[in-house]
Amino acid sequence: MSVLICPLCRAPLTLENKSQRCTNGHSFDIAKEGYTNLLLVQQKKSKQPGDNPDMVKARRDFLQAGYYQPLSEAACQLLAPLNAQYLLDIGCGEGYYTQSFSQFMTQIIGLDIAKPAVQLAAKKHPNITWLVASGALLPVADGTMDVVSSLFSPIPVAEMARVLKPQGYVLVVRAADTHLYHLRQALFGEVHAHQPDKFLEELATHFELVQQHELRFDLHLPQQALKNLLAMTPYVWKAKPERRITLEQHSTFNTQAAFSLMLLRKH
Repeated sequence: MSVLICPLCRAPLTLENKSQRCTNGHSFDIAKEGYTNLLLVQQKKSKQPGDNPDMVKARRDFLQAGYYQPLSEAACQLLAPLNAQYLLDIGCGEGYYTQSFSQFMTQIIGLDIAKPAVQLAAKKHPNITWLVASGALLPVADGTMDVVSSLFSPIPVAEMARVLKPQGYVLVVRAADTHLYHLRQALFGEVHAHQPDKFLEELATHFELVQQHELRFDLHLPQQALKNLLAMTPYVWKAKPERRITLEQHSTFNTQAAFSLMLLRKH
């Protein structure tokens, strides 16, 4: 089954001699790392959209150290019983969560707008289809996916519904109310609770909630892990530089991770 479509004309893509080609003559080479770039120039809002290489490296190092492994396991526990084959992970980053789904999925597509992240993912996990592409206009055929996942990434609701099979599932993971409370307090002083449920109203147009779980666990971070966590989150760009510098001087730092996992089914 051809599941990829041309981002220019929306015709099916087929693999020919290390290129993805459509019948209208558009061709997209598979890079030496193993990914395909289907991001059109007009879809870019900057020269290098998405996370920069420093953010990607920080997140890779933090995740590879296992600090968010409980979240990866919890997501897998939600998806494993679905007996699904085709999964699309929107905003896959360097592929930490995406590759964990390959234990029980036969066909996985990881998609991200940030080329540095997808390059890392493709090098490490060649058994997955990796795409540099826009989540706003997915280069995926209608009704081909069993599951679409978005972990801390955009939620293009209509596009998710379009690519999903009837009764297909969406997995959304967001920060829960007190996520990294002590870290945010150190950066900003005043802390506003995250509101993961606000996404449910947006999703309700095409999906019904099947399960929702909260996951909380303590984080005991040595200095380098703390620096990596700061570098991979959007918080630091909003905080005053002197607060970040002060925080990074801690030799260890304790806080708590809190996540909301939402599994929804297409109407």
